[in-house]
Amino acid sequence: MSEVLYRKYRPHTFTDVVGQDAIVKTLQAQITNGTVGHAYLFAGSRGIGKTSIARILARELGTSPNDIYEIDAASKTSVDDIRELNESVNTLPFDSKYKVYILDEVHMLSKSASNAFLKTLEEPPEHVIFILATTETHKIPETILSRCEVHTFRKPNQETLKKVVLSVAKKEGYTLSDVSADLVALIGDGSFRDTLGTLQKVLSAAVAKKISDEDVLTVTGAPKGELVNAIVSAITEKDLHKGLNAVREASQANLDMSVLLKLLLQKMRAVLLVRFGSEDLVKGDMSEDDFAFISKIALDTNVTVGSDTIVKLLDAYTATTRAYIASLPLELALMEIVGDK
Repeated sequence: MSEVLYRKYRPHTFTDVVGQDAIVKTLQAQITNGTVGHAYLFAGSRGIGKTSIARILARELGTSPNDIYEIDAASKTSVDDIRELNESVNTLPFDSKYKVYILDEVHMLSKSASNAFLKTLEEPPEHVIFILATTETHKIPETILSRCEVHTFRKPNQETLKKVVLSVAKKEGYTLSDVSADLVALIGDGSFRDTLGTLQKVLSAAVAKKISDEDVLTVTGAPKGELVNAIVSAITEKDLHKGLNAVREASQANLDMSVLLKLLLQKMRAVLLVRFGSEDLVKGDMSEDDFAFISKIALDTNVTVGSDTIVKLLDAYTATTRAYIASLPLELALMEIVGDK
């Protein structure tokens, strides 16, 4: 497995693309109808296929590799870099109808560079197509946005990522349980690239083709289900001491607090959904034992768990990445939730 999985399984045609059906359908129709625009902006979070689809669009237009230019705007940010680009667009393609320029992280361009690019973007030569990509649309000047056809990419949901994990693992000759695949997808956090990066770590450390749930927990630094369940129980039983002890155990084991909170949020969400009769939305995402545990809590009329609990845990998750003490946001959340303060 010498090649990085995300590159190995990057989509090469529109039919390979997962989770961006509306965008793919629009681009295919434009190619068929001859209505392709001169400037596109692909917006969305990292690792969800913006650059891949830009490359596919270029190839579907019949553009050869000699006439596709990829520019990292994060490193080519100066006005001189853009002036060089502006000069290059005037030369004809080598052996294609179009020259396609793919500018990644375009929000990183300096103000002067953006201004220098504006005239070319507004009136490019007929043989030029620009495809800009960004993770931060709000940082792009309105003057540039207004000159582009904007496509906002959707983050893949956990079920989509889980299917990708199972499919890629199988293609690589490995098998994972649904529970492990779901964990890898959860850690991927809405990014194909991050999800396959996590899967790569799991596969690289595997000692057998059938990978156990325990091995996946070890490699990912995720807590065991029993530890997460202990915190769920602490919340529903209003037992702060039990909850803080579980957090301390996770901290002493050097477990990833962000992953712990994701799993905790997943189970607390499941409690609410089962309570309101939507168990079909969560049953397939957990083991039979976990579902039985969640169902028992959800159906216990003496347990009071509301949406405010989820909100406090979400706030703790957001704060964890910048916390000096990684466990502190969760500890504070438990004090507020269990102590009703």
